[in-house]
Amino acid sequence: MRFNKTYLALAMTAILVTTGCSSTEEEGLADSTQGTDASTSGYNDGSMSGSQFGSGNGSSFGSGSGANLGPEFSDPNNPLSKQVIYFELDSSQVKQDYVPVVAAHARYLASHPNQHVILSGHADERGSSEYNIALGEQRAKSVERMMRSQGVTAGQLEVVSYGEEKPAVSGHDESAWGQNRRVEVGYQ
Repeated sequence: MRFNKTYLALAMTAILVTTGCSSTEEEGLADSTQGTDASTSGYNDGSMSGSQFGSGNGSSFGSGSGANLGPEFSDPNNPLSKQVIYFELDSSQVKQDYVPVVAAHARYLASHPNQHVILSGHADERGSSEYNIALGEQRAKSVERMMRSQGVTAGQLEVVSYGEEKPAVSGHDESAWGQNRRVEVGYQ
């Protein structure tokens, strides 16, 4: 009997996590990216060039992780130098601004089949720990789906979620939270 109760408790926890039990601060907020779903917005139309991207908001994570990456990863005008994808509150939808960045990494990975990346999903401190782990995973899987649709193999990608456990920035305001809602593309 105790065995069945354990399974029931685990099942209930999984249901709560997948149905989006977020904190009351996150409830009722509209997703500002509604109608611009990057997963279907033509991000693979071939119209992108490196000069379009500027030095923007991405940091260069992962380039010191032991991967032997080319000079394009340190060129601030190249989208490959941006290895952080930021998200809106309570959303796993890739923002339009980051679609070209994900597409550039996908093209690179598709042309370098021996290269491997870890897509690490993160969330801000709001919401329960379980919810934030699930949201971080959903964010990383959203980036993974976009890359897979552009020819990156499953063996090249690993998804991991840290939820709120590894913030990029300390703080309890929108500025910090915005930098903590992210997926990092870490080359191995």
